[in-house]
Amino acid sequence: MEAAEKEEISVEDEAVDKNIFKDCSKISFYRRQKQYLSKKSTYQALLDSITTSEVSTKFKIINEATKVPLLAEVYGLEGNIFRLKINEEAPLKPRYEVPDVVTSKPGTVRLISCSGDAGNLVLADGKGDLKCHITANPFKVDLVSEEEVVISINSLGQLYFEHLQIPHKQRTVKENKEDASIDTSQENQEDLGLWEEKCGNFVDVKANGPTSIGLDFSLHGFEHLYGIPQHAESHQLKNTGDGDAYRLYNLDVYGYKIHDKMGIYGSIPYLLAHKLGRTIGIFWLNASETLVEINTEPAVEYTQTQMGPVAAKQKVRSQTHVHWMSESGIIDVFLLTGPTPSDIFKQYSHLTGTQAMPPLFSLGYHQCRWNYEDEQDVKAVDAGFDEHDIPYDVMWLDIEHTEGKRYFTWDKKRFPNPKRMQELLRSKKRKLVVISDPHIKVDPDYSVYAKAKEQGFFVRKREGGDFEGVCWPGLSSYLDFTNPKVREWYSSLFAFPVYQGSTDILFIWNDMNEPSVFRGPEQTMQKNAIHHGNWEHRELHNIYGFYQQMATAEGLIKRSKGKERPFVLTRSFFAGSQKYGAVWTGDNTAEWSYLKISIPMLLTLSITGISFCGADVGGFIGNPETELLVRWYQAGAYQPFFRGHATMNTKRREPWLFGEENTRLICEAIRERYALLPYWYYLFYHAHVASQPVMRPLWIEFPDELETFGIEDEYMLGSALLVHPVTEPKVTMVDVFLPGSNEVWYDSKTFAHWEGGCTVKIPVALDTIPVFQRGGSVVPMKTTVGKSTGWMANSPYGLRVAVSTKGSAVGELYLDDGHSFQYLHQKQFLHRKFSFCSSVLINSSADQRGHYPSKCVVEEILVLGLRKEPSSVTIHSSDGKDQAVAFTYCARISTLSLKKLSLNIGSDWEVHIK
Repeated sequence: MEAAEKEEISVEDEAVDKNIFKDCSKISFYRRQKQYLSKKSTYQALLDSITTSEVSTKFKIINEATKVPLLAEVYGLEGNIFRLKINEEAPLKPRYEVPDVVTSKPGTVRLISCSGDAGNLVLADGKGDLKCHITANPFKVDLVSEEEVVISINSLGQLYFEHLQIPHKQRTVKENKEDASIDTSQENQEDLGLWEEKCGNFVDVKANGPTSIGLDFSLHGFEHLYGIPQHAESHQLKNTGDGDAYRLYNLDVYGYKIHDKMGIYGSIPYLLAHKLGRTIGIFWLNASETLVEINTEPAVEYTQTQMGPVAAKQKVRSQTHVHWMSESGIIDVFLLTGPTPSDIFKQYSHLTGTQAMPPLFSLGYHQCRWNYEDEQDVKAVDAGFDEHDIPYDVMWLDIEHTEGKRYFTWDKKRFPNPKRMQELLRSKKRKLVVISDPHIKVDPDYSVYAKAKEQGFFVRKREGGDFEGVCWPGLSSYLDFTNPKVREWYSSLFAFPVYQGSTDILFIWNDMNEPSVFRGPEQTMQKNAIHHGNWEHRELHNIYGFYQQMATAEGLIKRSKGKERPFVLTRSFFAGSQKYGAVWTGDNTAEWSYLKISIPMLLTLSITGISFCGADVGGFIGNPETELLVRWYQAGAYQPFFRGHATMNTKRREPWLFGEENTRLICEAIRERYALLPYWYYLFYHAHVASQPVMRPLWIEFPDELETFGIEDEYMLGSALLVHPVTEPKVTMVDVFLPGSNEVWYDSKTFAHWEGGCTVKIPVALDTIPVFQRGGSVVPMKTTVGKSTGWMANSPYGLRVAVSTKGSAVGELYLDDGHSFQYLHQKQFLHRKFSFCSSVLINSSADQRGHYPSKCVVEEILVLGLRKEPSSVTIHSSDGKDQAVAFTYCARISTLSLKKLSLNIGSDWEVHIK
């Protein structure tokens, strides 16, 4: 191990040092905006400058102090979306506009000017139910739905725009003084970080001076806001005080502090607001460092004194003000108007894409640590799962599998025959994931470095030459993934002839891609490093990891000639990362509080497009006590991405190392995950085609129940299962809120039922994770569990039918080959619908376009909530034949059980209960 590497590992093994990372008081563009906005300088819209076209309406905005014009553009987009762009009318050079995130040019709806006078303009879409009111002086935009103002823009006058300037060495004092928007007096220059800004030992020299932007949004009637990951914080966004804001700036924060608004690994500048009757979204498309302030004014009733004896009570609606500030770029914001949560998810995916359809194996359990030592270690761990009859799908290798941290290589002593190792895994129908980070060791004899260097594929220094920083291999250069040619070349590295020792069961993990730069400012890249197109790193910092995951996913698809789905896990992400794979919550700690915070963190990722998300089971840092580890496995089994992981100096924690009883409990949790795989797979298909998140906060499913809006210790999986993980030690009872006054809920193990709309006390032992099935749902399951998903392809199904208060239930099953794109290109899939009504269960096609030959049968059906014992049960098949079947009925828990059936999953049939 090299000296630099040893030093950095020791640094990483300490808890997060917040002195390394900035808070708002140390961020110069935040200080400048706050200082300037206190002066209340206003902008005015010049409505006589309006021009309209098929796609947009344009007009100028002028600051009363500077008189420098901005150009505003308003777009109406299909699906009830408005877009507002504000840029300099004539910048010295182009300002950065984020490419590649908005999936395609969304269809535009022509906005019609329907009324207005010299001081106002009203634009409406064709349907007329959404209107955009523009007020000239001071400039303000109101978004109106059904005659009610939903969102106001710039109602607090916080529009802020720093214009590109001539580099300060070329400027005269006179020119400086002309720009009244910025105080350029000598004593303020350094304090406000106009042309230079210090961060530790680094000086950020700004070639174009200050370029920050800001804008406020008032959300009328809204008190509950969610989104803007990634923070180790509550699901519902909190009010920010002075000098306190949510920071969106991708950083490698080892052992991040919880209940903190500091930026960590990823950034999605998108928030949702919800109230009874409406959900809206604000997507702020900017990849530079961004801060978000939130201030809620709750609804109040007050007495208004009037002349005479009458005093009238008047209610003032609640509203929340959201102030977005970014270091650079332009104002480019999408307003998603819902009105339902489901509509919002569709609108956002219309812009950024839906969750990629994952290969089935990736929904199984993943086993990882930094690091499995060698091929023998991998073989022994793999055998351990079989010996203890614990299913798992994927073995992971961290950085030590490479030759001196050179990615796309193998350590010849530890892994002399990687293909043989992969063939062993393949024989068990398992896969391998290896790590590939964005930093490339500076070594002329390393072919990846030599080729990238030769072609100019690295990020450059401001002064010229390749940017170099220290990371795991020691001195490293960083691939410029913002360059399409670099991405294309990087994708080619995954081809089997190029990536020696790789096979088609090898998949990829992108780590350290914030990018992480040891000894850099805030442990990342200097903001004035130069990327493709001569853009500074400051403009696009938050999108760097997004581009690496994109290139990796495309590489895995390309190596299979477009036939196979990729699996790529990334630590750093941005809006739209869902199109390329999975995300996890980074370097968490083996403490109960981190298990607890993982739930709101994953809920926040889920509602902002990233359904395929998870947290390292057991905690990456430190050694979990046994009870915590068991509880974490139980929680992880009901979260979308399920991986056990640990850092290198922790004790080994394979599931069988904690005694026979704990091995049994962990095994049981993992097996529950595998039994539910048909339901998981359907949920991911639904996320892929219909944009609905897999893991959902209760308010998504129960948008009209105020009690659900702040709940974050339990959640829904799809619409059918409610999960309440145990996240505290030595607990014997948990309070579970079961929503819906007209709902009935069934315990997934005991089948006992409760009415909804109340909190129930549920006794829990160490073998219990409270999971409830919602009345009115049908959940498909596997009745037998194999060593991995590959062993279960033809194993039989069971259906768990939970009857609603109205005596009905519905559910779906989605099935394809689990690995290819044939479901897309050749319609090779089965999509079935189960409906239970009037004591008849019907299996029918949910999508006639699909065809997939399946030998699978339904061998068990459980009907929960059947109030009386049937006299007979008959199967009616599509060939017209009826067959009586044996059944058992338990009156105590109102459950009908049908076993030893043989009903083809892909055929139409009916079960009649009389």
